[in-house]
Amino acid sequence: MRAYSAGGVVFRLVPVRSTDHHLMHAEHQGYPGHLAGWEQSVPAVAEHPAVEIALVGRSHSGIWTLPKGTPQSGETVEQVALREVQEETGLVVRLISYIGSISYSFVRDQIRYQKQVRHFLLEAIGGDISLHDAEYDRVEWFPVAEACRRLTYQNEVNILYHADDILQHWLEDEDRRKEGLK
Repeated sequence: MRAYSAGGVVFRLVPVRSTDHHLMHAEHQGYPGHLAGWEQSVPAVAEHPAVEIALVGRSHSGIWTLPKGTPQSGETVEQVALREVQEETGLVVRLISYIGSISYSFVRDQIRYQKQVRHFLLEAIGGDISLHDAEYDRVEWFPVAEACRRLTYQNEVNILYHADDILQHWLEDEDRRKEGLK
């Protein structure tokens, strides 16, 4: 049986004092995405943003995952992602970009399901992680490198790597746009 769901990588930008920069550099050593060279591109200013990722988890099983869920009748895949992420994280988000999909199979009640999950890059613009539903008992923010270490499933780590690439390009475009407005 085929099934699909949608969700995404939820990020926020948080100011970081330049004195914290060396700590961030040490934390991101060895990260295989854009953050490995991040320290070279950050100017030595009083503050610059760091990226944090929201993950959902279950304390009893130790699972950490990206928020996602199944469609309700008549929803588009984008609507599923926005609704499910808001329910599972308590955050209001806006869609930035499509990231990609992962596929896997599982058996439930002696039926084999082939599932495809479509992931989107989503920016947190409101809400609060304390407002999440009961599907997961934990929602926390992590720096990208820590989120990669915490995620239980490698296919979601791969999605996070892709999301980081997309996010870095989006941030560069936003910086260019802001410079053009000055």
